[in-house]
Amino acid sequence: MELYVRSDAVVSRVIAGETLIVPISKGVGDLASIYSLNPVASTIWEAISRPRTKDEIVQLVAHEFNAELQQIERDVEAFLVEMESAHLVTGVGVTVPL
Repeated sequence: MELYVRSDAVVSRVIAGETLIVPISKGVGDLASIYSLNPVASTIWEAISRPRTKDEIVQLVAHEFNAELQQIERDVEAFLVEMESAHLVTGVGVTVPL
């Protein structure tokens, strides 16, 4: 089971109801790479302030938004893949004891 959490190499703020993410490199914000999140992405971003499984994230989004569960699963997957490729989200492997 994999857990997802925000990278330590970013800062985020909610300004006027909009979530903004700024990657940090060598102690300096990369202002050319600011990310602005829509409401669904903001909910996911808030959810991964601590490590969570993809299923937990999907359930949190489903609780907040009225949408088909399969669409939520696709949206969560797409967000996590994109954020991982940008190094804004980290997947953490967890070993489950037998």
